[in-house]
Amino acid sequence: MNIAVLFPGQGSQFIGMGCDFIDTDRACAEVMTAAEAVCDFPLRRLMMEGPMEELTRAVYLQPAITVTNLICWTALQNALGDRLQVQCFAGHSLGEYSALCASGITGLADTLRMVAKRGELMEREGVKNPGGMRAVIGLDISEIETLIAAYDGSGVVTAANHNTPQQVVISGTMEAMDAVGAQAEARGGKIVALNVSVANHSPLVAAAVPDFAGFIADIAFNPPRIPVYFNVSAKKETETAVIRGLMAQQIAAKVRWYEIISAMIADGIDTFIEVGPKTVLKGMMRKIVPAGVKVNALQFDTPESLAGCVEKLV
Repeated sequence: MNIAVLFPGQGSQFIGMGCDFIDTDRACAEVMTAAEAVCDFPLRRLMMEGPMEELTRAVYLQPAITVTNLICWTALQNALGDRLQVQCFAGHSLGEYSALCASGITGLADTLRMVAKRGELMEREGVKNPGGMRAVIGLDISEIETLIAAYDGSGVVTAANHNTPQQVVISGTMEAMDAVGAQAEARGGKIVALNVSVANHSPLVAAAVPDFAGFIADIAFNPPRIPVYFNVSAKKETETAVIRGLMAQQIAAKVRWYEIISAMIADGIDTFIEVGPKTVLKGMMRKIVPAGVKVNALQFDTPESLAGCVEKLV
């Protein structure tokens, strides 16, 4: 069994995420305590009680998703101990920071400091440059990029996430997304608005990149103990200077998820565990895996679903 651990990003949140692990596992509770020490807002209360409108704000959501992912990762390690042999990590967009921490590239406190700053900077850009994100289902990346290239109206639109062969997320101003979305629908595509407050992975947040690069310049980055496939390059990287640069670029760059999972499968990964809230990445897996290739796709975010996951791993 060759295992990849995957961490979800924004859009997977729900009220109460991670709470069962915090209540029953001291190590998981310590991860929450460490996160609250970094954040200057009541993170745990917001995660447990909401309201969802507040939790969805980038400045709050990015630490909340990250700490939930890392609580779940801690619970998985505690459940399996030395029996857990992970070959590689990846995280979808924000989830990449959980992968950094799990692989030993960055420490827990620094990881949480980075996502808190990332959320703050991206929310700042979202206020200055309002926009959103929409999934386009049923068209491939080349069709969507052709529609974007042909758009000559006002505003900005870009292909932000290449998630599966037939699911691409566009990001930008509402007017530009409306126009490209209408063209996509005319060609048989389906448009789904995403529950995010910022036009992530687009030029509308690009001004956050140099500020974030400056912030992380003093944060210690270590070579990964276990390989990570990165969103910007869709490859494994080991040089800390390269990794640092990729993490700054990632804010405005395209998430190459389909390429990452395809590369993992080509490298022999046959078991994927989504560690964190909801089943977004597991759902994408069914659309990515080539016909005739068999992989196991697992997910957990509660003690009960963790128990089911462990049964299939041992």
